[in-house]
Amino acid sequence: MEKIVKKLSVIIPVYNGEKTLKKCIDSVLKQKDEDIEIVLVNDGSIDSSDKIVQEYKEKNPKVISYYKKKNTGVADTRNYGIQKAKGQYILFLDADDYLDIHLYGLIKQYMEKDIDLIKFKLQREDAKGNVIEKVDGPVFEDKTGEEGFEELYATDVLLDSPCVYVIKKEIFAKNKLEFKVGTEHEDFGLMPFVIVLAKTMISINFYGYHYVQVENSITRNDNYEKTKKKAYDALKQYDEALIKIEKYKLNKHIAEILKTYYTNAILLKTETLNKKDQRKYIKEIRRRKMTKNIKAKNAKQSLRKLILSLNIKWYLNLRRKVKS
Repeated sequence: MEKIVKKLSVIIPVYNGEKTLKKCIDSVLKQKDEDIEIVLVNDGSIDSSDKIVQEYKEKNPKVISYYKKKNTGVADTRNYGIQKAKGQYILFLDADDYLDIHLYGLIKQYMEKDIDLIKFKLQREDAKGNVIEKVDGPVFEDKTGEEGFEELYATDVLLDSPCVYVIKKEIFAKNKLEFKVGTEHEDFGLMPFVIVLAKTMISINFYGYHYVQVENSITRNDNYEKTKKKAYDALKQYDEALIKIEKYKLNKHIAEILKTYYTNAILLKTETLNKKDQRKYIKEIRRRKMTKNIKAKNAKQSLRKLILSLNIKWYLNLRRKVKS
């Protein structure tokens, strides 16, 4: 790990980002604070990304750190960035996206209070800047990471997105946490533990991250084989989560919540598969006895849990009918 000399490191993985990279980097430079470091990691780009970053590096040598490596994917690139970061805190930013100009000014006060984890909000927009969706979520102050996770996991759809958190770097170092290389949706296996291992946490009502819907992104391409791999990788991440729960000696209450979170997410992934793959996937869920992780607090939930124990497909159909 590098010596801490800055307050915040913004880690930007770069892979063929020539069309959006300038806007992305400019959004960090506009924060206008000498305590920010931009860590750009070129993940084997074959377009003009390297030239663009070199030009920015020459103009901003005290702010920008630039590294190049072979293409290994976004998980390994983020891990590399964490290792090289010189900031006390870390923020992940994709090269397709950009930050709100006021973000650092708002979160700085919380970093000065030594808060471990700071969550903010995200809005989705198209390439022209038109807002598609403002993603809502709980707002709170002065919670432990465990308390924060308990509030987030039931209602926040971006709970496992690393891009909506400012994270104290020592959480990664002290707990030997990293993104799982070679998996789809690598955030799913990591971020819940980043949250619960934080000593202090807040969630603010500010849309600081602009997620831009574009084609050919480092994280946004999708096809059925990738969807299938994502579903099966989620099962592996669940297996690893059980090991982490024991490793970090998490209390019974938060362990149960984590298991419920992973189980619900994996059950929903069943719906992304075709009928043949669904049958195989459900067998894997049953083999792990995951349905026992779903807790019932009232008669209606008890009925759903009974249906789940009998037939996972019935349970998913019931969920759809309730939501429609």
